[in-house]
Amino acid sequence: MADLRSTFVGIKSPNPFWLASAPPTDKEYNVVRAFKAGWGGVVWKTLGEDPNIVNVNGPRYGYVHGPDRRLIGLNNIELITDRPLQVNLDEITAVKKAWPDRAMVVSLMVPCEEKNWAGILKRVETTGCDGVELNFGCPHGMSERGMGSAVGQVPEYIEMVARWCKAHTRMPVIVKLTPNITDVRHPARAAKKGGADAVSLINTVSSIVSVDLDTFSPNPSIDGKGSHGGYCGPAVKPIALNMVAEIARDAETRGFPISGIGGITTWRDAAEFMTLGAGNVQVCTAAMTYGFKVVQEMISGLENWMDEKSHATLGDFVGRAVPNVTDWQYLNLNFVTKAKINQDLCIKCGRCHIVCEDTSHQAITSIVNGKRQFEVIDAECVGCNLCVSVCPVEDCIDMVEMATGVDPRTQRPISPGKSNWTAHPNNPGRKVAAE
Repeated sequence: MADLRSTFVGIKSPNPFWLASAPPTDKEYNVVRAFKAGWGGVVWKTLGEDPNIVNVNGPRYGYVHGPDRRLIGLNNIELITDRPLQVNLDEITAVKKAWPDRAMVVSLMVPCEEKNWAGILKRVETTGCDGVELNFGCPHGMSERGMGSAVGQVPEYIEMVARWCKAHTRMPVIVKLTPNITDVRHPARAAKKGGADAVSLINTVSSIVSVDLDTFSPNPSIDGKGSHGGYCGPAVKPIALNMVAEIARDAETRGFPISGIGGITTWRDAAEFMTLGAGNVQVCTAAMTYGFKVVQEMISGLENWMDEKSHATLGDFVGRAVPNVTDWQYLNLNFVTKAKINQDLCIKCGRCHIVCEDTSHQAITSIVNGKRQFEVIDAECVGCNLCVSVCPVEDCIDMVEMATGVDPRTQRPISPGKSNWTAHPNNPGRKVAAE
């Protein structure tokens, strides 16, 4: 049986699945229910020192549904906890005492003054929690007050606050990064330079998900007005995977611990984050969509996959995909694939033909021997796999690697494994297309 036990920056948990700092981790009742369901740890909803935090009493979430009403994106305008700081601290103390084997990390956000951070860290330490997460990612409400992503978008501030926190606490310090930035590597480098123990990412993406065309108010609407919020859920997973990979393969942050966040709904999502360098994962929207017991499927699914692949521990696959992430210029342009349609599975819907005919390379026929049939014209197919993307039948269209020889479309030689790039004659650091 696969061993799912996790140790992240010295913090132990029975599995790598943590609940992210968010509405589900706002109070003792919720967190206890989460631990009973099997979650390995939680990051307690962000605490602050301002006693006047007030959340809206109207809708707090906007949403994006797929055609089947499945939730694919959630927009959140909720602020940090509006419960008294001491009440939160007392509950954290009680939960950690009752569940000593679970990871308990506390998210924090206070103004950018050393005394503010020193003060709240001193109070949080008394709870016996395992670590703190600095919320430098929240894109709404708090950022307008000079906190959250307003700090996370300035690497110098990240380094400064991380250094303060490491000077004022014995606990591991995790810096939560915002995706609302041009290059996520710079804040990650700053966190490491400031002495932080790890980064977590991504926080939510600044967004407006829809507009009511009757009232002309963005959703969610509060008395006829709306505001930008934080976008999360399955829709942000590709953004999150890319940012995690960028940090994992960056020369300046390679090996820096990462807690992966962003659209994780299944065990497979979690495994993908971990192969790209995340030591564990944090989940929110999936729990808010399906309830806390969704973690049981994540646990059993990951165990089964690890057993099937003979991965005894998490360390056997964490980071395994990182060496395979490269810049476009290093891709092998002599590698050629062609689409192949399984006629036994084809339902003759014609979607592959029409998208290829209208928007691609006119490489799929619609009539063969006078009958409605869809086949790929190898000489025209560029292997783009758009047809695979739109086909409604799973495994009906495959991309087949061509053997060494000549590409029938370009008449160029195919040499699998050989790069089509060579060094520029006057600048060895620059790559150019080989002849």
